Amino acid sequence: MLNLTPLFETYFSWPITFSGDLTAFVLLVFFGLLSALEFIFPREKLPTKSLRQSYKTNISLFVFNSAVMSLLSVGSLFLLAQRYSHQGLLRYLDDGLWQAVLSFLLLDLLLYLWHKACHQLDLLWMFHRVHHNDPCLNISTAFRIHVIELFITNMLKALYIVLMGIDQIMVLVNEAIITLFIMFHHTNITFKGEKLLGFIVIVPYLHRAHHSVQRHEHDSNYGAVLSLWDRLFGSLTEFKPKVIGIGGYSPHDFINLIRFGFGWSAPTPLQPLAIDLDAMIAEAAYYRAERRNFHPGYELLDWFEAKKEIIKLVYGDKAPSKKQTSNTQRNYFGLTIINALKQ
Repeated sequence: MLNLTPLFETYFSWPITFSGDLTAFVLLVFFGLLSALEFIFPREKLPTKSLRQSYKTNISLFVFNSAVMSLLSVGSLFLLAQRYSHQGLLRYLDDGLWQAVLSFLLLDLLLYLWHKACHQLDLLWMFHRVHHNDPCLNISTAFRIHVIELFITNMLKALYIVLMGIDQIMVLVNEAIITLFIMFHHTNITFKGEKLLGFIVIVPYLHRAHHSVQRHEHDSNYGAVLSLWDRLFGSLTEFKPKVIGIGGYSPHDFINLIRFGFGWSAPTPLQPLAIDLDAMIAEAAYYRAERRNFHPGYELLDWFEAKKEIIKLVYGDKAPSKKQTSNTQRNYFGLTIINALKQ
């Protein structure tokens, strides 16, 4: 049976223990369950092609980030917890329950402040925008993270573990809870009681507002688990965004997203020009008539010659479809009748 623990432990800093295996399994089950709910009770109907591209890119980023973090030996938060769990500030609390509660609250606050900094500082936003540029918000978007942002996040967690003296079990439980809620609030679902639950934790409708394409709208709802911090610091907003993603053109494939995080911007693809064949043919026919001093009796010939000339200019050797030229033909015969009535 495929052992998925090494992949998850480098990404979420889980230990290779039975507890780590069990936690990875539980989160995989929740990922599958939430994915199924997206298809059964979707909040928004997402285009199949775009959703497929989103999953492909996000899973590629997850695998790539896991491999890089493993090679850099960054997935060692559990080892830090083993070494420093009795040397941090939490050692002054004798009650284990209060230690656990305080360790979780402070970690959630740290992630809130870090998330807010990623929006307010341009250097950090350059990496964080990779997460925001997904136009199809879904559960896999939770893993759409640039490797540099993930690296800095883990460094902050490492500093937090050493400073507070978090033990291994608390690290495991905290990471599992936070990962579960990050998956949850990215899920494209809606359910009864969602707004009520939003008074306590970040739910999908709150985080969807955070992914608005409008900068003044997505600078809000920074919480990872609790909505407490957004309410306390005045960054909570409740509205339905019109468009998800970021402004301007940005790549959506794995390789170019990595480059995008380092400031590279893909050239905006050229949009095809709207061609009004009727107007072009009419103008060409007019100049043909003008060259023969508008001598009557050649209108139809002028039009067909102008049509041949313009179609060759626009389409080259590739003949246009009947649909592309049918409107032009209909419009011409309509004009012919009108002109005949005027004479």
